[in-house]
Amino acid sequence: MNTSHIRDQFPALKTKVYGKPLVYLDNGATAQKPIKVLDVLTEMNRSLNGNVHRAVHYLSIQSTERYHRARESIRNFINASSENEIVFTAGTTGSLNLLAYSFGQTYIKPGDRVVITETEHHSNIVPWQMMCKRTGALLEVWEVDESGALDPKKLEKIFDSSGPVPKLLSLPHISNVLGLINPLEEIITIAHYYGVPVAVDGAQGIVHKKVDVQALDVDFYAFSGHKLYGPTGTGVLYGKEKFLEEMVPWQGGGDMIESVSLKKGTTYAQLPLKFEAGTANYIGVAGLGAAVEFMQELNTEALEAYEAEITKKALQELSTIEGCIVYGQPGTYYGQNYEKTPLFSMAIDGAHPSDIAQLLDRMGIAVRSGMLCAEPLLERYGQTALLRASFALYNTVEELEFFMEALKKALCMLR
Repeated sequence: MNTSHIRDQFPALKTKVYGKPLVYLDNGATAQKPIKVLDVLTEMNRSLNGNVHRAVHYLSIQSTERYHRARESIRNFINASSENEIVFTAGTTGSLNLLAYSFGQTYIKPGDRVVITETEHHSNIVPWQMMCKRTGALLEVWEVDESGALDPKKLEKIFDSSGPVPKLLSLPHISNVLGLINPLEEIITIAHYYGVPVAVDGAQGIVHKKVDVQALDVDFYAFSGHKLYGPTGTGVLYGKEKFLEEMVPWQGGGDMIESVSLKKGTTYAQLPLKFEAGTANYIGVAGLGAAVEFMQELNTEALEAYEAEITKKALQELSTIEGCIVYGQPGTYYGQNYEKTPLFSMAIDGAHPSDIAQLLDRMGIAVRSGMLCAEPLLERYGQTALLRASFALYNTVEELEFFMEALKKALCMLR
């Protein structure tokens, strides 16, 4: 990892905050964009702004080509078997809402069961609650233990319980609070043994792990562009073609139709356009394609080794702070090795997370505080707010050391 070379590609990192160099540690929410992405967005906005799939003029043709190129780049990035399995959305939230609506309308009836975990982001809770309310289905929760691990035997107990076999299991690849990498291979194998499809919230996972949807045999995988060094308002829902073919459309409008008749009704376009109604965010999608190409240029093994180094050092440093609890500790649980990404959600005795975050901000450090869009998980741990520092590939060991110094300084002011 040539961190200096990587940092040079992210202009935002040169920002000054209150006259101090920016140390950006809120990557779990939104990552910064490299020049490769910014250049594409600028070029598209300045000179190639033509609606896709709508016209035969030059701008439209060029935009359409960029749009299709991005879809192929993403298909290759996650090793989907077909571009038909790559649906563009506004982000992970949009992907999961699409899935909950379309999957629910197609497959769910009153009394059916859907399973989620206690570790979910609100975006993988609320859409399923809404779906269950619409359809009369039941939402069941796979509880997490104190360590942050998920006991497979609890899942099997849910599957074996009386009543119909669940129609779907939806869970995160990596919790945005715990930072632990769930053992998807084992979980998917168990679910498929019972005939249960699996959907994965990959908002954090796609950033830190190489994702091969065919090797995982996952049925759905959702992720966002803005966490993957791409534009906001972009995202992907991967779905196995057999499901997407059967699922009803999520929204109606232009581009998702084959023909429209006031007398005969409407027939829908082929995949994936069936799920992409209206004017596409074609400029954002082109930027997302550039972000994926940027990621593919990196040495994945070197990146994972570097993140492991940051994670190990951060856990060691945080363990020296009196009264500090870091949620999501790596280790072996239920026979599975739980690795941790460089994302650290913590509670510190004698100091409120928001107060710490404000003091760190004045020192030039951007972190997150609050419920982290995971209120049920925080409630499970008896917390109402946490402080979260999340590192990206451009963050350095020196920034980690500065963060620790600043954190200790802030605690001295507050305690």
